[in-house]
Amino acid sequence: MLFVLFVVNLIAFPGFFSITIKDGHLFGSLIDILRNGAPTLIIAVGMTLVIATRGIDLSVGAVAAISGAVACAIILGSPNPGSPATVAVAVLVAIGISLVLGVWNGFLVAVLGIQPIIATLILMTAGRGVAMLITEGQILTVNSPPFKMLGSGFWLGLPVAVIIAAVLFAAAALLTRRTALGMLIESVGINPEASRQAGVRARGLLFGVYTFCAFCAAIAGVILTANTAAADANNTGLFIELDAILAVVIGGTSLAGGRYSLAGTLVGALVIQTLVTTVYTVGIPPIATMVFKAAVVTIVCILQSPRTNQALGSFRRSLAVRAGKGAAAS
Repeated sequence: MLFVLFVVNLIAFPGFFSITIKDGHLFGSLIDILRNGAPTLIIAVGMTLVIATRGIDLSVGAVAAISGAVACAIILGSPNPGSPATVAVAVLVAIGISLVLGVWNGFLVAVLGIQPIIATLILMTAGRGVAMLITEGQILTVNSPPFKMLGSGFWLGLPVAVIIAAVLFAAAALLTRRTALGMLIESVGINPEASRQAGVRARGLLFGVYTFCAFCAAIAGVILTANTAAADANNTGLFIELDAILAVVIGGTSLAGGRYSLAGTLVGALVIQTLVTTVYTVGIPPIATMVFKAAVVTIVCILQSPRTNQALGSFRRSLAVRAGKGAAAS
């Protein structure tokens, strides 16, 4: 699907793959896809681990809005908003508050036993209101070059947002695939009761994945807010939880929990962002973006469904049998 989208963009815009260097920075359609898709990828990484435990986190968009609102409010209230120290404090406080929200989700799911979709729906609903209270219903605009660099700046020729997403993705992959943590997460998703009886601390793992997902949402919220240098409680991270879930599902991770694929999530996030870019490239009206995205995602999910895989497997086996009979006859 990603290859098909690339081909469509190349046909509609022959210079789609061209990358230029201006003032030591890389520019081009591919760079724009990576930069604009970075927040979705960051949240999708955390969402992958949550879904692997048979859970889901609908509150990531609200957590992103709260994170951006807190960061902007601190910077705006500082006497020196352009100071890197002020920006560092604002970002750390925003992340700290988001971690508390992640622990809250983990408490509702792991301790109280509330269904994840209901537990996170609570924060999804209330989170926007909290962000509105922080911004007092206004759009907080800040003038801070160090803060804006997190969203639209460059480092070593690459967008800072892409570098942050790459570091977080690599850290999550190393932590879960080079240690037993990934296997334990999968075991909780496959059979929580059997995992508990085997000595796996399922409650602690649930706390961990929901807290990590909130951490990812906080980072994404800071990037989204820094990109516009303004905190908009109503629109920051709006519907990004749906894009993150779609990226995870397109990447092959089952919503039923168990085995997951971070590499697949990476491809899924690129598909989502490339799909949005394709809509504008081929001239599809922006009002039809959601319908077009839903149609493409539906096709991808149908192709990945167990029934389709079974049918394709049967078809391949029948071809193999016919080839074997033909070879024997010859």
